[in-house]
Amino acid sequence: MSDLVASWPAPLLYCLGAVWLALVVATVAVTIIARRGASNGAELVARTRTWWWIVAPVSIAMLLGATATAILFAVVSFLALREYLSIIPVRQVDRTAILLAYLAIPLQYWFVHDDWYGMFVIFIPVYAAAAIAFRLVLAGEVKGFIRSAGTLQWGLFLTVYNLSHVAFLMQLDMAAPLPAGGAGLLLFLLVVVQINDVAQYVWGKLFGRRPIAPHVSPKKTVEGFAGGVMTSMAVAALLSPWLTPFGPLEAAAVGAGLAFLGFVGDVTVSAVKRDLGIKDAGAILPGHGGILDRLDSLVFAAPIFLHYVRYYYGA
Repeated sequence: MSDLVASWPAPLLYCLGAVWLALVVATVAVTIIARRGASNGAELVARTRTWWWIVAPVSIAMLLGATATAILFAVVSFLALREYLSIIPVRQVDRTAILLAYLAIPLQYWFVHDDWYGMFVIFIPVYAAAAIAFRLVLAGEVKGFIRSAGTLQWGLFLTVYNLSHVAFLMQLDMAAPLPAGGAGLLLFLLVVVQINDVAQYVWGKLFGRRPIAPHVSPKKTVEGFAGGVMTSMAVAALLSPWLTPFGPLEAAAVGAGLAFLGFVGDVTVSAVKRDLGIKDAGAILPGHGGILDRLDSLVFAAPIFLHYVRYYYGA
């Protein structure tokens, strides 16, 4: 245990400490707001309380290492896929194919744990997709085949394949040592993307006038999006010397890219919910909705961020 503690990079501990401090300050602030009778006080309290349940396991997993992080996100992917399948119409004959989709989770995260990048990057797009398609063919029900195949394969991409890139950040082989190791990259991604979510909400509330995607997410505005991008750029530039190999200008550009990709993931999941006529994908996270509602901004940001870092800074 002492060896594990000694291996924790100081920059990682400082940045995690800053996250916890920000959460404490936010908790005090929303408690005061709620006690003053604000109309959304109860929702803010619920949201902040849920953040404690999100930040704690992620922090512990990062400190315990790559294996613990892979296990945590495997559980998250399982919950996200189950949530996805609970809101998407499926046929009775699809049950075995659904089982194959669930079985893909431990295999995908084993490849993460084993640092087997070659199989990690193709297993779901090639092998799992082929297995699911073949099982649907064997079921013999051609009516609705395309819908079922697309639904299951899209769900695997959204909830397992893309999210597994978050955990693989812990395993990246880098050309030069990172200030806080792979955990620093993971923390950088999570903080920038989640700060963008919060900043878009706040800037939108304060200055939002023009809807940016009115038919998909009416509350999102051009002003909120712009404020989120600027905030993400500033936070990314601030964190970069502690957690990444980026210089300040590159970090700001990466922050802008993550903000945009987070927005794309957000409105994509919103479009799914609109199509189904539901507000939230679930209710497991009070104040936030479901797993997909909280992690939607990572589904495109995580894989593109990982491949960017690997291409330019990998060994």
